[in-house]
Amino acid sequence: MEYSGFLHEKENLTLSDCVGVREGGRENLGADLPVAVYRLLEYSFREELAERFGKEQQVEIFRGAGYRAGIFFAKYYLDLTLGMSDFIAQLQKQLEEMKIGVLRVEETEEDTGKMVLTMSEDADCSGLPTRGETVCNYDEGFLAGVLTAYTGKPYGAVEINCWATGDRVCRFQAEVQHE
Repeated sequence: MEYSGFLHEKENLTLSDCVGVREGGRENLGADLPVAVYRLLEYSFREELAERFGKEQQVEIFRGAGYRAGIFFAKYYLDLTLGMSDFIAQLQKQLEEMKIGVLRVEETEEDTGKMVLTMSEDADCSGLPTRGETVCNYDEGFLAGVLTAYTGKPYGAVEINCWATGDRVCRFQAEVQHE
């Protein structure tokens, strides 16, 4: 089944066009959605992309989308001028307030920029059955994007533990990417 919609006035919608609820947009329902609705969107996209392009491309697309969202999130929702500890505290607060997840920093290496971060109660996978593989590719990109926007250095993040692998938190290793 193929869908061919059309847009008025603009060819492409951007994140800044669409993020947030405009006045009058959801007067009765409000801005919040159940996790089930988020996962319906996320996992239907995962399946569709994997079927069309293969699992490896699906993972890369999700990381790329997460990275794009992380950059946007950092620029529009965070104060990028804060010192690192205040920035992390602000990030934690925003993620919790927006019900994205509960972020903790387990390790940091100030000289290299390497970090180990955990996310519990995350929207992507908390409560999923064990699958034997990590599934939070969007979060990998999101965290990398946030750290890139904050530091000005190109970050990457890889999930090393996940609810879907039998763990009860998602653990990410983040570090500056060198060419």
